[in-house]
Amino acid sequence: MARTESLGGGFFRNLFASLFGSKDPEAEKRRRLRAIAKSLSKSHYHFYRAGSNEVLPAFAKLIYEIYKAVTPVQVMFQNVQNQNAFKRFVIEYSLSDNQRKIEEELTEEAILAKNKTVPVNQLVQQVKESLDVFEGEFGTDRINTAEQLYKDLLAFKDFCMYDFYFMLKKFDSTLVEKQFTGNPRFDKINGEYVADDLKDFITVAWNVTGDTDWSPLMKMFREMKGVEPVSPGVWKKIVAKLQAIRQSEVFEMMVQLITENPDFTPVVAEQPAAIVEPFLDKFKLEATAALHKLESAEKNNRVNDILTKLFSTTVILYLKNYTEQNSSNLVKKHLRGYLYYEPLNYLKGFLLEFVKKDIREYSELILIRGKWASAPLSSPMSNAYNDLLSASEAISAFDQNFAEDGAAGIKIKTLLPRIQHDADSAGVINRLVTDANEQAKSFIVDSTRNLITIGKTVKSLLEDETKKSPEMIINWKEIEHYADHPPKELGIEVYKKIYLFVTLMQTCMSGAE
Repeated sequence: MARTESLGGGFFRNLFASLFGSKDPEAEKRRRLRAIAKSLSKSHYHFYRAGSNEVLPAFAKLIYEIYKAVTPVQVMFQNVQNQNAFKRFVIEYSLSDNQRKIEEELTEEAILAKNKTVPVNQLVQQVKESLDVFEGEFGTDRINTAEQLYKDLLAFKDFCMYDFYFMLKKFDSTLVEKQFTGNPRFDKINGEYVADDLKDFITVAWNVTGDTDWSPLMKMFREMKGVEPVSPGVWKKIVAKLQAIRQSEVFEMMVQLITENPDFTPVVAEQPAAIVEPFLDKFKLEATAALHKLESAEKNNRVNDILTKLFSTTVILYLKNYTEQNSSNLVKKHLRGYLYYEPLNYLKGFLLEFVKKDIREYSELILIRGKWASAPLSSPMSNAYNDLLSASEAISAFDQNFAEDGAAGIKIKTLLPRIQHDADSAGVINRLVTDANEQAKSFIVDSTRNLITIGKTVKSLLEDETKKSPEMIINWKEIEHYADHPPKELGIEVYKKIYLFVTLMQTCMSGAE
């Protein structure tokens, strides 16, 4: 009786399970794997035997035929060490004849050579126009064609560079790499030995089995290399065979059975394709860098020429702390640097060497000995001159503040060792430097403005001195008696030096920020 009840209970449990499904995950997985094995057995591809979990020689023969066909391609790709070369290969092929001509004209060597006959400002405009034309010829269609070509090239490369030999060696241990004399003798092997290989192969194989038209890729190789990497007919057969296998899902079923994972689904990564915009950015950057090199050289020449005329040397050292060296030390530690050390250093030198000497001599002669037609006429020059004298002292104090024993210098020296572990320390230093740059810029702008004010007044005074009836100062003859040098000659010299220095500041400050 008990046996009958047991049998009856089992019968009803099985019936219930068949109607409403089993709650046993393992049993469900086994059921699904049996269904997969059944589907695989109905396939006309005899690559795998489910009962013994063996991958059969027919699979190895398929891989071998592909390996034999793509081995010349592997040799070609192995010679390419830099992966960016593939991008460049496609880009060069995609350029128009006019773009290739512009590309040659905009190399650094070509730009530097052209500068021998074309002024920098004209060359800058020419390069800009050429860059616009170059970029403009990359229309949407040309970009899409180039990037699809690159995408196809990567898929083709990844497939051909798959390690076929590593997999095949497991079926025939006597196989010699890249030698195809004789017929290899492939044995059936346990599926576990090639499960991972098969997964990797699916990843690269399915990337070449879409709706891709491979003729543009083969044409590119033919025109750029003079030879096709693989016969188009042979490649077409390989792709067609893989497409049929993909549709049958035979490889997926093999992996599912070998790994006992009925949920296995291959992940086919999308090939990156964006190559035109990065190329254009790099191309424009390199051309612009060549121009900057020319502009920098021209700027340095102008600066050195003015320095020589003003100071009879190009080595000007008046600041001790707000300097290029100290700025470099900060920048090396990824902190902000001093932006205006060069023009501020020249300003300090000019204030000491000329404002306190030649300009002082002229200003005091004119402002003290001169009888002005009205007091307001002398005010702008007087105020500007006094501001310049104050600026000289202020710049010295500013520079001293960044000495090792100065208030800002002590903070920087104290905080510098902590910046690797304390972001707040870096922040404090950067704020100090930012404030210093703003102050330095203020010195330069204000002092230059004051020099321009003095220069304009001096120019007006030089014209006034030549008039029969002066309108600004009415005692020019009397002033001459008090002067060590003729006022006119002194005024001309002051005006020239102010003009040179203002030009120097404009040159230094252009692009300084």
